Amino acid sequence: MSLRQITGLREIAADYDGFVLDLWGVVHDGVKPYPGVLDCLKALLNAGKRIALLSNAPRRAYDVINRISAIGVPRELYNEVMSSGEEAWQYLKDRSDPFYVGLGRKCLHICSDRDLEIRHGLDLDYVESAEAAEFILNTGPAGWDDTIDDYAPILAAAHERGLKMCCANPDLMVNHGAKLALCAGALAVHYEGIGGAVRWHGKPYPSVYASTLELLGIADKRRVLAVGDSLRTDIAGANGAGLDCLLIAGQGIHVDEFAPGGAPDPARIEAAASAAGVRPTIVGSRFNW
Repeated sequence: MSLRQITGLREIAADYDGFVLDLWGVVHDGVKPYPGVLDCLKALLNAGKRIALLSNAPRRAYDVINRISAIGVPRELYNEVMSSGEEAWQYLKDRSDPFYVGLGRKCLHICSDRDLEIRHGLDLDYVESAEAAEFILNTGPAGWDDTIDDYAPILAAAHERGLKMCCANPDLMVNHGAKLALCAGALAVHYEGIGGAVRWHGKPYPSVYASTLELLGIADKRRVLAVGDSLRTDIAGANGAGLDCLLIAGQGIHVDEFAPGGAPDPARIEAAASAAGVRPTIVGSRFNW
């Protein structure tokens, strides 16, 4: 069966009461909102829809709000926010989950300076080497141009010591402006590949969708549409959560693969979705009204 394609949210808005939106790749490119996004958010709210932003950003929900406000996404244009970093912080703080019991307090934090806010309130002792650590908090590489090879030695040393890793961002890559950059998920995949233990937080894992739907407050999941640009996280996560999903294919992580001529190529999308074992409900070029 061929994928349904739309040119704007106005074509399907009446079918849903709530929208769960990815941020980076749908709402913004890391630098500024995509064209048409702010008008689309306004139109949805004016139509009485509820909007929850669900991000794989490795930071607290309030920090996500501050950061997207700074790049031009006003707080009044959405209702709720959940992030992978928020969920990771909650699990690290609570420590009732079996993975976190007895984890220790000496933390090797793989991060950039942008991610330091997640440390607030956790009462951890941050160390600089795997040899001094009791576990790893992975929020992503320090630099936009970093590679797996830059982190392979420290991850090998951590695995030798049997350190567990908390991954606060499952994304592998992200668009930073017009360029792809490595994310925490790529380091976590490498760590699992050498035998390391990883606890993943965020999309596509079910717990973060349950938290987001609770915030959204819409009981009937058939009336909620998830919107994302990644097959691996957004579409797989929506499928697992039982939500309809809109794949944004003309921008974001798959744009070169799915829209090489500027418009989404249904055959390419069908083939990639089938290979990944996922299924978008709808395909659009951009998140616009």
